[in-house]
Amino acid sequence: MINSALGNADKTGESLAARFAEAPHIAASTSDERRFESWLAELEPAQSACLEALLVHPFARDILGGIAEFSPYLFDLVRADPLRLIRLLESEPEAHLAALIAEAKGAVLAAADEAEVMRLLRRMKAEAALLIALCDIGGVWPVMRVTAALTDLAVSSVQAALQYLLRQEAGRGKIVPPDPEAPEIGCGLIVLAMGKMGAGELNYSSDIDLIVFFDPDATTLVPDIEPQPFFVRLTQGMARILQQRTYEGYVFRVDLRLRPDPSSTQVAISRDAALNYYEREGRTWERAAMIKARACAGDTRAGEALLAEIAPFVWRKHLDFAALADVHDMKRQMQTYRGQSEIAVEGHNVKVGRGGIREIEFFAQTQQLIAGGRHPELRVRPTLAALDILASSNWITSAARDELAAAYEFLRRVEHRLQMIADEQTHALPEDKEAVERFAWFFGFDSREAFARDLLRQLEIVQGHYEKLFEGDDPTGTASLPAIDYRAGPDDPRLLAHLTTLGFKKPAAVAQTVCDWLTGDYRVFRNEQTRNAFVEFVPALIEGLAHAEEPDRAVTAFDHFLKALQRGGRLITLLSQNRDLVALVALVLGAAPRLGEMLARQPQLMDGLIDPRFFGAMPDRRELSARLATTVQDAGSYEEFLDRLRLFGQESLFLIGTRILSGTVSAQQASTAFADVAEGIVHTVHGLVADRFAAQHGRIKGQETAIIAMGRLGSREMTASSDLDLILLYDFDSDNPDSDGQKSLQGAHYFARLTQRLISAFTTRTNYGVLYEVDMRLRPSGRAGPVASSLVSFADYQANEAWTWEHMALTRARVVSASPEFTARIQEVIRDVLTRRRDPVVTANDVADMRRAIAQEKGETDHWDLKYASGGMVDIDFIAQYLQLVHAHDKPEILDVSTLQVLENACRLGVLGQPETEILRAAARLYHDLTQILRLCVSERFKPETAGTDLQRVMARAGDAPDFSSLEARVKETQGEVRRVFSALLEGKPPA
Repeated sequence: MINSALGNADKTGESLAARFAEAPHIAASTSDERRFESWLAELEPAQSACLEALLVHPFARDILGGIAEFSPYLFDLVRADPLRLIRLLESEPEAHLAALIAEAKGAVLAAADEAEVMRLLRRMKAEAALLIALCDIGGVWPVMRVTAALTDLAVSSVQAALQYLLRQEAGRGKIVPPDPEAPEIGCGLIVLAMGKMGAGELNYSSDIDLIVFFDPDATTLVPDIEPQPFFVRLTQGMARILQQRTYEGYVFRVDLRLRPDPSSTQVAISRDAALNYYEREGRTWERAAMIKARACAGDTRAGEALLAEIAPFVWRKHLDFAALADVHDMKRQMQTYRGQSEIAVEGHNVKVGRGGIREIEFFAQTQQLIAGGRHPELRVRPTLAALDILASSNWITSAARDELAAAYEFLRRVEHRLQMIADEQTHALPEDKEAVERFAWFFGFDSREAFARDLLRQLEIVQGHYEKLFEGDDPTGTASLPAIDYRAGPDDPRLLAHLTTLGFKKPAAVAQTVCDWLTGDYRVFRNEQTRNAFVEFVPALIEGLAHAEEPDRAVTAFDHFLKALQRGGRLITLLSQNRDLVALVALVLGAAPRLGEMLARQPQLMDGLIDPRFFGAMPDRRELSARLATTVQDAGSYEEFLDRLRLFGQESLFLIGTRILSGTVSAQQASTAFADVAEGIVHTVHGLVADRFAAQHGRIKGQETAIIAMGRLGSREMTASSDLDLILLYDFDSDNPDSDGQKSLQGAHYFARLTQRLISAFTTRTNYGVLYEVDMRLRPSGRAGPVASSLVSFADYQANEAWTWEHMALTRARVVSASPEFTARIQEVIRDVLTRRRDPVVTANDVADMRRAIAQEKGETDHWDLKYASGGMVDIDFIAQYLQLVHAHDKPEILDVSTLQVLENACRLGVLGQPETEILRAAARLYHDLTQILRLCVSERFKPETAGTDLQRVMARAGDAPDFSSLEARVKETQGEVRRVFSALLEGKPPA
């Protein structure tokens, strides 16, 4: 594979097709390798001949073949306009992109209406996106030229949209610009490009991060116009033009949430309010974000002046302890124990994972923050430029600069190629080896192994440099203090200085708590051996707690944990021998008290955390079943069997929950893991209870029983607090309905009693609590019906009596315990019901009525009720269920128990538009990510005002937001988008 970080830019002036220097690897075994050739053969002869003439250039045919094979998004662009493809291949790419942008901006200024502006910008984006992708895939441009081109496209789009809107306002007499041809000059509106857009480093499918300010004292508004409402409306109009999805797609997704306190401020903020905020409340991450800020549109001169006024907030003149402590805090928050002792390939996130892009950016930005106040030459925006200056100024070695720069360029190319597949803002490699192999081919490698080798080398290089960042800093000069006496309490200045050095913000309070541990009457320390082990462990414990996200809160949480702990000798020993776990346990205790209580009651749960397999791949159903069988195989009694089942379930919940909090599994992986645990337990309970029941009552001739999972278990989308929605179906020889045991039971009565025993096995409270709550209301006729149903009566009910909502629920039905033959019969019944022809209008009305009824009962105004809120998860589930019910007759391949998979199927089959699919898919993932954490950490309704900082931090990270306020703004915005899709599909309301 050619290293196109350097690109083939030295051949400027030649056609694009002639400059290709590399291509994807087309494997001989791929089933769709002829997809491009088939499309080529279907073109008009003149177009086909023209393309064939261009494809004689080296790499050209493999590039287009690779796009057809690996990138549905790019191949759609290719097929949509063959003449556009020819035009691009014949063009000189640098000149063509510049002309394309200039032509579109000129056409926008002359556009008759907003619809035409949106059409012009989307066509520009589509052509530019294909051109830039070809230059990237073909090695024509180095990767940073690609990011610069994407940034130019974004900046020009924002400028064109804003110029158009300002000209419209001038036409309405709302503003009086000095130059009508350039209404942005002096208008008072300031648009700052943040993040990668500000630095000229946009990735291929990036949101654009903007902050919009206005200066009410320096506008071109006529006197009677109020500035804030005017500029808020202008900002909303700009965002709408750029991101509203039409049949031609979108230009850029706009993110306005980096503004001060986004959950409670308008999308455009006055200059004075902004300056006041940054001076009084600005946080470390906002300082870092402002390094890359650039005035990109609106009144750019006013924007530069505003950035100059904000500069003292970003660039502090003195290297004081507080500034360095801030940086240590930022590193601590990024380094919160994630357990990946080995960097992965499958599923690895090249942006935020270990050794990823964000670690390189942090490496540069934090050193800029520390020294940029005294060294203005460090105040540069691009990451590679910052590394260059850090090296030339001797802050880092030239070798470190070269290694990090090479890794950055490599990882950015990986990121681009991932995003080109489906135009998604993703940064994670696929979860399975086969999919990674296909990605490696798209990236130009001939195998997964070759790609993995290069990837791991770069990730390990980055991680090595990152871990050494600020290593050994001792800003208070206390590293050489003599041994610390932790019993001395808050009156010992040496102890306070030491705790301050470690990063504790309230050293006196921490000192008092530690003193209490060592001298107080904690139940766990009444055993002398345990106390002695703990005394030896305290220095390492304090150091470990100092690495938690919030060290002071971690000490408090650990104190509460120790007070609840009854027998902790073994746990103290485990922690002292596995010190890396201290920060992880502190995170669990601080964010998820429920898990902390479990650990205090059952310290043996810690065993799972030190198992080398804990941070490896999540166990699959087969492995879980084997572990479960080992757990229960030698139980001496039924009661011991139930206890062991509960302990297995709780240990699994604890371990999966800890991985959710530590960020080492995705919400989807956690959902599947919770479902696999539940499914294994259901299958085990079903087998044992059925055998015990048969020992007492015998069996019926031809007897079959099956447990059907519904709801979240059926869809494999479980959380830590999910109930089990189950249906029990049975069949037997109706000519011989009596069981053959000593206490014979007949037919339906036999299976009703068996079902009651099964429910009892799950719900009976033992020394280890309840296994699961069981809900059987989704059975035929609900509570009014028998607890178990024969397959014949189930099929009849579903065919002749069931309501639409019951068929909606049936889309998630999945057999989790039955013989293969009985499973097949049940699946056939379910499929027959779901593929029945239905009236779309009637079905839509039924689904919409059901949604309104739920809103009436549960409410829909609390946006943190992610399930029931307007635009929440229920809306998405109902859309997926509606699409299955109305389309499964003609397109049975739409069917799946997973909502996300149904959306994918619906899009692929053409019954759900790409824009709607992207909105719903992104929303579902966000809701799943947050719901996993909320169900783990909160037992009642979530209230942000009473939520701990630990929990807010974990949630913000899960939602990929810089802070909780930004997350809240994203949730509200997402719910609005989902409700608009729901209303358009099911209520016939056009999008607003």
